[in-house]
Amino acid sequence: MWKFGGTSVADHDRLRAAAKRMVAAQRAGHDVVAILSAMGTSTDALSAMAYEMSARPPLRELDALLSVGESVSCALASMAVADLGSHAVSLSGPQAGIRTDDNHGNARLNDIEPVRIREALADGSIVLVTGFQGMSESGDVTTLGRGGSDASAVAVAAALGARECEIFTDVPGVFTADPRIVPDASRLDRIRHEEMLEMAEAGAAVLQPRAVELAMTHGINIHLRSSFSTEDGTWIGQAEGRFEARGTFDVTGIAHRRQESLYGVRDVEASEVAAALAARGIAMGTAVPRAGGLLEFTAPGVGAPETTAALDAMEIPAKVNENLSSLAVVGLGIGRRPDIIAHSLAALRAAGIAPRLVTTMPGRVSVLVDPSLLEEAVRVLHATFIPVAPDPRLMVGPAA
Repeated sequence: MWKFGGTSVADHDRLRAAAKRMVAAQRAGHDVVAILSAMGTSTDALSAMAYEMSARPPLRELDALLSVGESVSCALASMAVADLGSHAVSLSGPQAGIRTDDNHGNARLNDIEPVRIREALADGSIVLVTGFQGMSESGDVTTLGRGGSDASAVAVAAALGARECEIFTDVPGVFTADPRIVPDASRLDRIRHEEMLEMAEAGAAVLQPRAVELAMTHGINIHLRSSFSTEDGTWIGQAEGRFEARGTFDVTGIAHRRQESLYGVRDVEASEVAAALAARGIAMGTAVPRAGGLLEFTAPGVGAPETTAALDAMEIPAKVNENLSSLAVVGLGIGRRPDIIAHSLAALRAAGIAPRLVTTMPGRVSVLVDPSLLEEAVRVLHATFIPVAPDPRLMVGPAA
């Protein structure tokens, strides 16, 4: 079971490269089922088109629009497979038997009946399934939320009885921090489901949180790897002894989001805000009452247009401070480790970084900071908690 992310199918050349990998696997004797994302940033472009047309696009029609991108990828990839002398069948989510509830924009999976997938495999075809989408009980196309192709891949793997799911992306695995910010960040060979879930929730964009939850529920190991090489990546699954990149604090890594909005509403109860967001499939994050009837809250991982549209629908005016970033120290049991929380805040203070908001959860401690301080904050916390492995090129062995 494979999944190719948007960067792995971003243009015709990358689609051809993915097709070559699939054809080679089939010719080596493997059945091949692949979930494909939309090409590059095409989903973002479609979403932007929708919000240019309407500040509050009907969710059913928004799903109808956003589902187009994955269909394009699958059809083009099928053509690339044909050019290589093999045969592929492209199936939409509904055609592949992916059934969901009626919650447009963030649908939940009800069932998967992979009858057509099995029939196509029996006919000797490579099967390409559109990610991110399914069909509601009323027969409408639904989408599974941002990054939903990951969830599609794990769910289809479970329906087919697979124990592993390989997800191809533009990075070689899961790192202790973004290596573009922390050059000496370490790639993890293995990471537990629970730890990956916390990293994903905190902003590590390599994997959708719901996909990790599904993998935990169905006992599926995920192999996250680069689509541009044949090297192993990071295995996400059950614990097998100690994992790499551990220090005395047992911190897994540092995750971040460059854009995190803090919203403010006045004279509105937190329960009303939560209900308004939930109506559009958005979960409220931290909520902090302030003086003068002000309520500040976050909606992690959701853009300001979607969040304000949900509030507007319930006639809740909100002030949006989009000029913030978030980062988190992630590790199982951090909520029971006050020393980690104390060291996190002390390290930031010593670096002259003042958090705007601090939130502690069982698996992570998160802070909101000024975007200009984000990268320095990530480097500070990584240096505080993650030991750097010595460079073997600089190690001198004993004299002979």
